[in-house]
Amino acid sequence: MNEQLSRWLERDPDGTTKDELQALIDAGNQEELQDRFKCRLAFGTAGLRGKVGCGPNRMNRLVIQETATGLGRYLIQQVKQARERGVIIGYDGRLDSRDFAFDTAAVLTALGIKVYLTDQVAPTPVVAYGIRQLNTAAGVVVTASHNPPEYNGFKVYWENGAQIIPPHDQGIAQAIEQAAQEPLRTISLTEAEEEQRLQWLSDDYYAAYRQAVHQHPLLRSDESGTDITIAYTAMHGVGAPYAEALLREAGFSHVHSVAEQREPDGRFPTVQFPNPEEPGAMDRVIALAEQTSADLACANDPDADRFAVAARNAAGEFHMLTGDQVGTLLGDYLLNGFSHGENTGQALVGNTIVSSSLLEKIAQHYGAAYFKTLTGFKWLTNVAMQQQREDRPFLFAYEEALGYTIGTQVWDKDGLSTLLAFVQMSTALKRNGKTVWDQLESIYRQHGLYVTAQKSIALAPDTPPVGDALRAEPPQVIAGRQVVVTEDYKTSQRMLADGRIESIDLPVSDVLIYQLEGNARVIVRPSGTEPKLKCYYELATEIVQGEAFSTAQQRADEQLSMLIAEHQIHLQ
Repeated sequence: MNEQLSRWLERDPDGTTKDELQALIDAGNQEELQDRFKCRLAFGTAGLRGKVGCGPNRMNRLVIQETATGLGRYLIQQVKQARERGVIIGYDGRLDSRDFAFDTAAVLTALGIKVYLTDQVAPTPVVAYGIRQLNTAAGVVVTASHNPPEYNGFKVYWENGAQIIPPHDQGIAQAIEQAAQEPLRTISLTEAEEEQRLQWLSDDYYAAYRQAVHQHPLLRSDESGTDITIAYTAMHGVGAPYAEALLREAGFSHVHSVAEQREPDGRFPTVQFPNPEEPGAMDRVIALAEQTSADLACANDPDADRFAVAARNAAGEFHMLTGDQVGTLLGDYLLNGFSHGENTGQALVGNTIVSSSLLEKIAQHYGAAYFKTLTGFKWLTNVAMQQQREDRPFLFAYEEALGYTIGTQVWDKDGLSTLLAFVQMSTALKRNGKTVWDQLESIYRQHGLYVTAQKSIALAPDTPPVGDALRAEPPQVIAGRQVVVTEDYKTSQRMLADGRIESIDLPVSDVLIYQLEGNARVIVRPSGTEPKLKCYYELATEIVQGEAFSTAQQRADEQLSMLIAEHQIHLQ
C-alpha cells in the first residue's frame, strides 16, 4: 500500500487531490485509503462514473489522464485515420467537468489526435450529434448525468455516434490499465491550438445542432404558437439555453424557466437529487406551471439527455407522466405522422426489455417494424443502426428511465428534441380540444390499458446472486398467476409452459423475465452499480365498453399493487 500511495503522489497533477491523499495518510485513515486504492474505477460500456476524490477508485485528474491515454492509444490502433479525424469533447456543469475535459484534450492532442472541444458547458446530445457531423473517430462527454453532486463521469462514444459496446469497452479498459503503469504526456491547449490539433466549437456549432433538430420531417410541423404555455427547468444543468432556443425558433413564445434552477450549478442546491424521477425534484417547475397557468411542466436532467413532464389531468392538477407513458404518446404521435406523411417504406421503432410492451402493439397497428433490446441506450441505438435500411428508416426509440431519441441526428438519448416533439404533440392535441391524458386514454381504449412500475430491493453486500437461486428453483406461480413463459437472458433461453425451449437472440445479461397469465409480467435483474435487485412490473387489461376510464385505471392499479406486494414478499 505504501508504494501505491507514494507512486500516486508522484503522478498526481492536481494539488487538491494530492493534499487530500496526504491528509488521509497523516490521519492514518486506513479504511478510507483501502477503499480509494483497492481497485481502479471500472471502465465499462458507459465509460467511467464514480465519486470525485483522490485514488484510482475515484474520479480525478490523474484517472482522467490515464483513461484518455488508454482511449487515445486504442483509437489509433482500431480506427482508420483516428489522428486526423479526431475526437469531439464536451462537458457538463459539474464542479470538475471543465478540468477533466481539458485534461482529456491535453492528453489526446499530445498523442497527435485532433480534438474538437466545446468552448462552454454543453448538453450530452449536442456533443453526441457532432460525432457523425464532424466524422470523428470517437466522442467524450464529461458528465455524471443525474447522479448526486459528489459524482462525475467520462462517457465514451464510438465513431458511429452511439455509446461504446463490447468489445470496445474491454479493449479500452485494457489500454487504460497499461497507461496507468507508464509515464503520461500532455501538452498545453495553447500549444495544441498553435499546432492546429485543437479546434474550439462555439455558437455556429450549437446552432447547427438546433437546425438539425428542426429539419426532422416530423418536427417541422405547424404545431406551434401562443396557445400553449410551458414551464421548464434545467435542474441546475446545461439545458436551458438550448431548450429555450429550440422552442422559440419553433414558434413557442410562452415559455417560463425556473430562474433559480436555470444556470449550471454542480452543487444542485435546490434539489436533494438532480433526477426528475425522484420525489420532489419537479416541485419548483410544477409550482411555476401553476403560477403561469401553463399546460405542461417540463424538465431536463442536468446534462439534458433525459426528459420529464407533468401535465394537467381532468381535475386540472399537474400529474407526472411515467417514462412509459411519454414513450407511448410519442411513439403513437410520430408513427401517426409518419403514416400520414409523404414517407415511403416502413418506420422502425424500439424500446428495451424492461419498458412497456404497448409500443409493440402500437407499431403493429401502424404496420411499423419493432425491435427490443437489453436495458441501456447503447443497445437501442446500436441495434437501430443495424436494423434500419432505406425502406425501413429509424423513427423512434425509448427506455422507461426517461430516455428518448427521435430520428438519426443523435444516436443517443436527447432530452432537447424530445421536449420539442412533446410540446408540438401537446399543441396539436389542445387544438383538437384534448389533453395528453385524453390521448393516453384513447390509446389505452384502443390497445389495452398498460400499467407499469419499478421497485428495488436493497441487498446485503454479501448476498448470493438472487438470479442463481431463482434459476435453481424456477417459480411456477407468482402472486397467484401461473408463469406461462420464462425468459433467461443469462442462458439465452425462452422456456414455455409446455416444455418447449426457444433461443433468445440478444447479448447475454443477468435478467429473468416471467410472462404470467392474465397479461402480466415480472422482470428481475441485479443492479449493475449497487447491491440492489431491480424488479419491473407490467400488467395489461382491457377497458370494458362503457366503463369509466378512472374505474379501469383504479382496477389496473390495484391489480398491479397486489402483484408487486406478493412478489416482493416472495423475494424477501
